Amino acid sequence: MIEKFNGILYLILFVIHFLGTGAYAYQMIIGNQKFREKFQIDKTAATIMRMAGAIFLGSFLMAIYVMFVRPNGVEGTWAFFNLVFVQNLCVFIVNTYSIKIDKTGVMNDSNEAIIAPLVFTIISAVLCYGLAEKIYI
Repeated sequence: MIEKFNGILYLILFVIHFLGTGAYAYQMIIGNQKFREKFQIDKTAATIMRMAGAIFLGSFLMAIYVMFVRPNGVEGTWAFFNLVFVQNLCVFIVNTYSIKIDKTGVMNDSNEAIIAPLVFTIISAVLCYGLAEKIYI
């Protein structure tokens, strides 16, 4: 398995990234009420939050497929890795704008909604770079 990921570092980053993605999917879909309470979000946002969580869930499930099921591992999966990077970057930019500039509806001053996507963006960029010889074939 380590060979599929160009070494232990990229395997660990892959696992960290997608465990984090899975955790957010779980919180937004299953643990929705607790997640909303944490960020002081009204219950009317539950459906749209679950929709966003479903997008995280899709990435998480695809990562499981790439890691455990796909015979060639990450080979030729550039579209998946690039999509994940772009999604992470977009979430980071939109959340930064929403929390730091626009502030519409922001009731919780937590920076988690900025820091988490920034970390995910950095990890996914490192994965795209470090796995380039495998994913771009």
